Amino acid sequence: MTNPWIIALSAIFLWWASTGLILWRVRKADLGGPDAHLWSVLLGLPLLVGGAIGAHASVSQLTVGGVYGGFLSALAFWGWIELAFLSGIVTGPQRKPCPPGARMPERLWRAVGAILWHEFALIAGLLALTHLTLNAPNPFAALTFATLFFARVSAKLNLFLGAPRINIEFLPRPLAHLASHFRKAPMTALLPLSVAALALATGWWAAQAAHATEDALFIGYLLLAVLTALALIEHLFMVLPIPDQKLWRWMLPEAPSVQATKHDT
Repeated sequence: MTNPWIIALSAIFLWWASTGLILWRVRKADLGGPDAHLWSVLLGLPLLVGGAIGAHASVSQLTVGGVYGGFLSALAFWGWIELAFLSGIVTGPQRKPCPPGARMPERLWRAVGAILWHEFALIAGLLALTHLTLNAPNPFAALTFATLFFARVSAKLNLFLGAPRINIEFLPRPLAHLASHFRKAPMTALLPLSVAALALATGWWAAQAAHATEDALFIGYLLLAVLTALALIEHLFMVLPIPDQKLWRWMLPEAPSVQATKHDT
């Protein structure tokens, strides 16, 4: 399975399907009882456990199967942490909206407090997978998680500092207060820098794939190139008038109203 089109389409489908599945489960929990979000996270624990076991099993196998296994394991590991975050279980100590007139130091303090435990969980996951794959033949579980991690940090910083288009349609009830930490405004210098960095990273992974001497390396680097390109496109959605929410809206139950205010300038 070394056809580059099949590899690219597989990565795109996994990105779309995994995102849609998490959004669907969180939306269903929003419409459920008071413990629905907690049950989502508990019932999703096989993702975390399976991701950890799969990553551990893949690191010693620089084969086509091992690379796909590491990639899927990292997605599963990441997916559970995101599910726990969107369900409001692993977020941060600050759960109140940011006051509209707050200045930058207070905004930053409140924003960090709103996602602190989630960031710790992501950092712990990154460190664990990095340690697991250190000096191992197959590093792609850690590289996949690292790509998702740094792309997500970039997106969060851009939403905080300011972006022209911010979609809060998929914010679940437990995270409605997060919209108050976003700033809808002309883009800052960070956004084009983020786009440039992601474009360079995409090119770097693609170049590594082009020069790979083994099928496993070719597949691994191409998967990373596509994943990074998708992160690049997600950043462009903050600027371009493209209704990206339509990718998943059709599969979700009707949303309860989310009452929160973004900072506008």
